[in-house]
Amino acid sequence: MGAGIRILAALLALLAAAGGGMMRCAAQQLSQNYYDTICPGVEKIVRDAVTLKVQQTPVAVGATVRLFFHDCFVQGCDASVIIVSTGNNTAEKDNPANKSLAGDGFDTVIQAKAAVDAVPQCANMVSCADILTMATRDVVALAGGPEYPVELGRLDGLSSTSASVDGNLPPPSFNLDQLTAIFAANNLSQADMVALSAAHTVGFAHCGTFADRIQPAAADPTMDPGYGSQLLAACPPGVDVNVAVDLDPETPKVFDNQYFINLQKGMGLLGSDQVLYADVRSRPLVDNWAANNTDFLAAFAAAMTNLGRVGVKTDPALGNIRRDCAVLNG
Repeated sequence: MGAGIRILAALLALLAAAGGGMMRCAAQQLSQNYYDTICPGVEKIVRDAVTLKVQQTPVAVGATVRLFFHDCFVQGCDASVIIVSTGNNTAEKDNPANKSLAGDGFDTVIQAKAAVDAVPQCANMVSCADILTMATRDVVALAGGPEYPVELGRLDGLSSTSASVDGNLPPPSFNLDQLTAIFAANNLSQADMVALSAAHTVGFAHCGTFADRIQPAAADPTMDPGYGSQLLAACPPGVDVNVAVDLDPETPKVFDNQYFINLQKGMGLLGSDQVLYADVRSRPLVDNWAANNTDFLAAFAAAMTNLGRVGVKTDPALGNIRRDCAVLNG
């Protein structure tokens, strides 16, 4: 009897270990080789599709990076920002804070998803959240930025609501304390925040996001007057709301440290950009990365890795792999 009990106990221990293993598989963490056996070569498939998109539409670089940021800061990196609204639900993308997201960012993900699903072994095996993560790394590299390894294994979110966006994205009026706080709420440091802000070395912004800084009667004293005059000429009072200007007036199509050099010159486009130099607490980082592009690119890659970990879903109870990135699975 004693021997039988010992054998039964051993069997139960083995089953418990196996069960624990299954639970870990169900909610496993991100890893760089997640798709090695599931969809071999997925990163090249995505890179080729993204390369074609960027060749066709260069503005996809800034658009994709911004899409990734707006996704991760609302409910985590789960591709919920891509979901379209329905008759009974207004999705994240239709929140006023997301209305300016360029369509080419969404299209970059859609085209990459189609390329992945065209491979039989990979069809519906790679999440939209991971495709967006890979695509963001790829557009950055294509523009001259770092080609960093990405962690994969995210699941796509099961919901997307406009209300979930409110208060979770930093407006261009934020000061350093407000920026630091909203990034800290996502487990990102002030250094991460400064590095990630430099994504504004590519892309564009609509006139309304900085109009208050260039009015002659109340011009922002931290902005270079000559730059302010150029912006006012491009964005006069009453300008069409769709008019936009480059975030980086010097090298708008190159992912480099020019963003920080611009800040030193008072040529940050948004108030939340220029405050990184105007505030003496963050100025040393700006000065360091303005002087050393290699250091900046390394810091940006590390910050993007940290950003990619925000609120990820790896438990099938919390997410799935969406068949259509824009539509929740039925």
